Amino acid sequence: MSEARDIAELWQRFESWLAEHAPGDYASLRAGASDGDIDRLEAGLGFPLHEDLRSVLELHNGVTMREASTEPGAFLLGYSLLDVDGILEAHRMLVSMAEDAYKDGDEDLVVGRTAHSRWVPLAQDIGGDLLFVDHRDRRLGEIGEMSFGDPEYQMRWPHMDLMLADLCDAVEHLTPVTSIPRVPSVFQGRMLEWPVSEAG
Repeated sequence: MSEARDIAELWQRFESWLAEHAPGDYASLRAGASDGDIDRLEAGLGFPLHEDLRSVLELHNGVTMREASTEPGAFLLGYSLLDVDGILEAHRMLVSMAEDAYKDGDEDLVVGRTAHSRWVPLAQDIGGDLLFVDHRDRRLGEIGEMSFGDPEYQMRWPHMDLMLADLCDAVEHLTPVTSIPRVPSVFQGRMLEWPVSEAG
């Protein structure tokens, strides 16, 4: 796993690669969120935003969301970076799932496994699966992956800088992100795809 570095520096490195090799993905990036947007997000969440996620939103308030798998914008391992409104919507879904589990007596099967009120979505794929930043005290800053087809989420990186460093290394050398494992490839010279590595 790569040595951690500054979030903004890593994003700039990743974006530079996108601009040169996957221009469709690069063009999907939106301008940064305003302080007011982030304040609104924190008010909706009910707790402070982790500084790593704040840094990403200050750089880019998500991407232009795609409507089909052939459209660019899913450059984060097949996930599309969410904007403030998308984060709030996806978070409300997780909160609702957790609340329903408590009501039904199923909290042991759901809460902290497939949903939690302190998971803050970072990116979403076209089927609804999520990458999220954990905001629980003992797991603060971890990057998790939640798939509706799996019984339990997977912790993918302990911090976002390590995720970004791994992604940069993977795209620059077209090698698998071994913690997943998925390998990057460029589709039609315009967008990244992340098929499962045959070595994995």
